[in-house]
Amino acid sequence: MTAPDELDSGLAALGALTDGVRRAAYRAVLAAGTGPVGRDEVAEALGVGRTLAAFHLDKLVGAGLLEVSYARRSGRAGPGAGRPAKLYRASAAEHAVSVPPRDYRTAAELLAESVERSGADTALFDVAREHGRRTPPGTDVRELLAAHGYLPVETPAGIQLTNCPFHRLAEQFPPLICGMNLAMVNGLLEGAGAAAGWHARMDAAPGRCCVVVSKNKSD
Repeated sequence: MTAPDELDSGLAALGALTDGVRRAAYRAVLAAGTGPVGRDEVAEALGVGRTLAAFHLDKLVGAGLLEVSYARRSGRAGPGAGRPAKLYRASAAEHAVSVPPRDYRTAAELLAESVERSGADTALFDVAREHGRRTPPGTDVRELLAAHGYLPVETPAGIQLTNCPFHRLAEQFPPLICGMNLAMVNGLLEGAGAAAGWHARMDAAPGRCCVVVSKNKSD
């Protein structure tokens, strides 16, 4: 159930994204993946002034959607190195609003615990893979992963999934949910007809999904 405090914070977060420029600024930070970005980078991505970009970024911080850190981007230290730059990255906090109140999170937790207790993880993985295979053939891999909430970012090694759509559950039931993730992403690739060029594998790391998508060596 959505508690009053959670409802208020969720509404504040959603309200902060009603402005088009602010929404674009948030997406620009998400597109950077797990690394923080500065206001200059966001301003350039949006085609707006640095001051306007900073204004919207700080509004997103106030709404709990972004977090701030400070670092010198030049790598220099000591006198003459200049002031540390203000950097932004997506907040790990989740914001959800359900009106009228619904409690799907608890239902998901109960189902996950039931699967673990009964040893039905293989059945879950099979269902997840079958779900992924329903993808229309020819769907672009990056668009497909983005549509499922993984926030894909290309890297020299392939595609990094900078967001886990099942983050809360993955923290509580890591083997079960990470295995489900892997099965579903492989199913998505198969359904799109992309399995000949790409493959999903487990590569857990902080701040992103436990699954990465890599190019097949033969390509």
